[in-house]
Amino acid sequence: MIVKEHIIGLILCMITGTLYSQTLIAVTLPVVTLLDVEPTGTITLNFTAPTEAGQALTAPAANTTKWINYTSAIASGGLTRRITASINQVIPGVNIGIQAAAASGAGSGTLGTSSGLVILSTTAATIITGIGGAFTGTGANNGHRLTISLSVNTYANLSARTNTPVVITYTITE
Repeated sequence: MIVKEHIIGLILCMITGTLYSQTLIAVTLPVVTLLDVEPTGTITLNFTAPTEAGQALTAPAANTTKWINYTSAIASGGLTRRITASINQVIPGVNIGIQAAAASGAGSGTLGTSSGLVILSTTAATIITGIGGAFTGTGANNGHRLTISLSVNTYANLSARTNTPVVITYTITE
């Protein structure tokens, strides 16, 4: 009788021991922070001179051809990311504005939120916040469409200029 119980126990152990097997898989997910502005190239914004004495300058139409694309994988428990923008020089009497639209296109994840219209200066200003683990897709029509605009802020500070290069620098950071 005791031998019978041990044989039944041994058979049950053999059965349960072969019901599953395990494989160890090593997974690596790197921290990723990539940013791109598409399409590449320069944009031109020109004020138009009035044709009648006493009229104001006409501001150029806003440019909406640029898109911010990004990929972000944050560390476990890490902070969300943000995108800032700054310019290399201020033009006296002129505001350079930028606004990121809501994310659209082929992306997924915790995409950022626009900070609304921001007037640029040589000090970095946040234009998109709350970026978590996400990707926007690449190229135009993916990510955040940028609206870049010019306006006069103080006529007394204006002076004639031709082709003054202003560089906008974008930075993604925690």
